[in-house]
Amino acid sequence: MLRRPRRNRKTEVIRSAVRENAVQVENLIMPLFLVGGSNVNEVVKSLPIASRMSEDNCLKEIESGLKFGLNKFIMFPAIPEALKDSVASHSYHPDNFYLKVAANIKRNFGNDVCLISDVAMDPYSSDGHDGYVENGEIINDVTLPILAEMALAQAQAGFDILGPSDMMDGRIGAIRTKLDEADYYNTSIMSYTAKYASCFYGPFRDALDSAPKSGDKKTYQMDPANKKEALIEAELDEMEGADFMMVKPALHYLDIIHILKESTNLPISAYHVSGECALLIAAAQNGWIDYHKAIDETLLSIKRAGADLIITYFAKEWAERRMI
Repeated sequence: MLRRPRRNRKTEVIRSAVRENAVQVENLIMPLFLVGGSNVNEVVKSLPIASRMSEDNCLKEIESGLKFGLNKFIMFPAIPEALKDSVASHSYHPDNFYLKVAANIKRNFGNDVCLISDVAMDPYSSDGHDGYVENGEIINDVTLPILAEMALAQAQAGFDILGPSDMMDGRIGAIRTKLDEADYYNTSIMSYTAKYASCFYGPFRDALDSAPKSGDKKTYQMDPANKKEALIEAELDEMEGADFMMVKPALHYLDIIHILKESTNLPISAYHVSGECALLIAAAQNGWIDYHKAIDETLLSIKRAGADLIITYFAKEWAERRMI
């Protein structure tokens, strides 16, 4: 045999020399769940590695993450029902604690921290949907100016990257136009390009109390059976001014990550979602898998598929383990 691939596997020194992919702390984004008040740190029961935090504890969490090299954070607000309405008006209200927390984080940490937002109506909507609801239907074009106003308020608060997660047609163009008209040329957009109507979002919705009041999200989130449709979404997002593309979920959609990586020169991010993380936690708690090895292999698989950035609830734990 002239070719023996095992020769390149015979020692760790050689294996590491020819290793094709590696996860770095720079690749990771940590999600944060925000609530109002002070001294709040409520563990999410269905996702025990995550907590709903008030501003004071959020600042501590970011400071802690920075010690381990973790400097990218995506933030999601849990909004009281009393502040929700059909047009998500609190999303751009000056008293919105989400915007105030973002501004305070940037005052404290400046450009040492990259803050990523969530642009969608569902946290603020009395209907619990990502778009405007009329007679049970999600009205796409009525939603766009609401999202654009929300995005501008987030840019003004200091978010570095905006994350439209709504899956409305044309929302990247509407947001980019609104930002440019207000001279926020340097605010980036990380589009949820291929966000699927997945069953793996449950713990996230528990954390934010953001499940739809009626119906489901299948008329705007993508059908899990479809692959080529992701290329259509990607083409539109790139044309409309997106700076990053995201695939959500990540682990169950590695093929989608791969085809987007092959089809665009834009950076690809992948959201290792709450339900995917919860599966690993539950299996490890039952002694069925090695917890740390499973996390490492999972994140590596997402990176190998083509993700430049990985949003994962394991980000801080992974980064801390690498520093020890």
